[in-house]
Amino acid sequence: MTPQSTQAELKQLTELCVANNQIDTSLYSVYDVKRGLRDINGKGVLAGLTNISNIHASKIVDGVRVPDKGILYYRGYDVSQLVRNCVLEHRSGFEEVTYLLLFGKLPTVRELADFKTLLSNYRALPLHFARDVIMRRPSADMMNGLANSVLALYSYDDNPDAIDPENVLRQCLQLIARMPLMAVYSYHSHMHFNKNQSLYIGNPDPALDTAENILKILRPDGKYTMLEARVLDIALILHAEHGGGNNSTFTTHVVSSSGTDTYSAIAAALGSLKGPRHGGANVKVTQMFNDMKETIKDWTDDEEICRYLSDVLDKKAFDRSGLIYGMGHAVYSISDPRALIFKSFLGALSEEKHRNDEFAFYSRIEELAPQVIGKKRKIYKGVSANVDFYSGFAYQMLDLPMELYTPFFAISRIAGWSAHRLEELINVGKIVRPTYQNVCPEQEYIPLDQR
Repeated sequence: MTPQSTQAELKQLTELCVANNQIDTSLYSVYDVKRGLRDINGKGVLAGLTNISNIHASKIVDGVRVPDKGILYYRGYDVSQLVRNCVLEHRSGFEEVTYLLLFGKLPTVRELADFKTLLSNYRALPLHFARDVIMRRPSADMMNGLANSVLALYSYDDNPDAIDPENVLRQCLQLIARMPLMAVYSYHSHMHFNKNQSLYIGNPDPALDTAENILKILRPDGKYTMLEARVLDIALILHAEHGGGNNSTFTTHVVSSSGTDTYSAIAAALGSLKGPRHGGANVKVTQMFNDMKETIKDWTDDEEICRYLSDVLDKKAFDRSGLIYGMGHAVYSISDPRALIFKSFLGALSEEKHRNDEFAFYSRIEELAPQVIGKKRKIYKGVSANVDFYSGFAYQMLDLPMELYTPFFAISRIAGWSAHRLEELINVGKIVRPTYQNVCPEQEYIPLDQR
C-alpha cells in the first residue's frame, strides 16, 4: 500500500467506526443512565466512602436541596482556614496539608519538621535517572513525560509490586517528593532537545519547601520573591485534593482496586488529569484569555466583552467548542472556594507584576460570563468561576511556562491520589466494576462468503 492508499483506507475505516458506534441519546433517559456518573443537577452517583475530603456545595431547605456557597474540607478542616493560618504564620503549607491528607491529623511542630526532612531525603532521583530516562526520550508534552518517568521508577524500585501499607506509603512519599524534579527536568529537557535552548538542570535545596524548590530549579538564576513562592504554595494546597469522585482520583481508586502497583495507578491518574476537561483546563483558560485580550479592544467595555463571550458560546470565537473555559463546575454552583481563595491573593501579585489591568479584566469576565451563559443556555444549577479560571493567570504572572501548568496540578494532586490509593488498599474493597446497558440487538452469524 502507498501512504495515500493507507490514509484513504484509514479514513474509510474511521467512517465505519463512527457510524457503528453511535448511540441514540434518548436511550440514556429510557434506562435512567447517569451520564458521567452524575444526575441532571450535577449530583454524583455514590460509589464509595472516604475520610479524606468533602465538598459542600448545597444544603437542604424545607426538604429541598438547593445550591449553597462552596466549601472544601481536607480531613474535616476548611481549606480556607488551612491557607489563612499558613499565611498568618508566614510559612508554607503544602507539606502540612500533605501530612494531613495522608495521616488524617494535623502534625505537631516536631512531626512536620520530621516529615519535611523525610521528603527531602526522598527527593533525589535514582542515579543517572535524569539522563537515562528523562533526557533520552524528551516529550513535547510534559504530562506524557511525567507519566513515562513515573512508570520508569518501577524498574528502579527493589519492591515495586507489594501493596502492603508500608511499602505503598514509601512509594507514595517518594513520588510526592520527586514529582517536582521529574516535571521540571522534563520541561528543561524538552526545551533543549526539541527547542534548541540551553540545558539547565538545577539541584533542589533541602532547606527549601516544595514551592521554593520548584521556582529554584525551574529558573536558571534560581531567584524568586517570597510572594511568588507564597502564591505557588497556595496553588499547591488548593489543588492537592478534591474528593474521591473527581476524574483522576476516581481513576486512582478504580485502578488501585485491581491490586496493581503504585506506579501504574499514578500513571493512570496522570493520563486522566492531562485531559482538557480536567487538569488541562487551566491551559485552555489561558489560551482563551490570550485570544480575548487580542480580540477585545476595550477591556472595560461590557458590551464588547459580552459579544465575545456570546460568540464563544455560539462556536464563532476562540476554539469553536462553545465553552467558556474556567466557568462552571461539576459540583459547585454558587462559588468554587478555591477560585475565591486564589483571587484574594492575586491582587497583591498583580500589583507586584504591574498587571492590575489584566486582573480587573479577569474580574469583569467572572461577573459577566454567568449572565451571558444564563441567556444562551438552559442551566440546571448556578454557574461560577472555577479554580482554573484564575490559576492560569497566576501561573502567567509567576512567569511559569504553559507546558508546566497541568504538571503543577499533578505535583500537587499526587498528595490526594496517594491518600486515596492508601485508603482503597487499606479497606480492601471490591474491584470497581460498574454496569453498562447493552443496546445492540442480538444477531445471527453470517458466513464470510455470504456477506
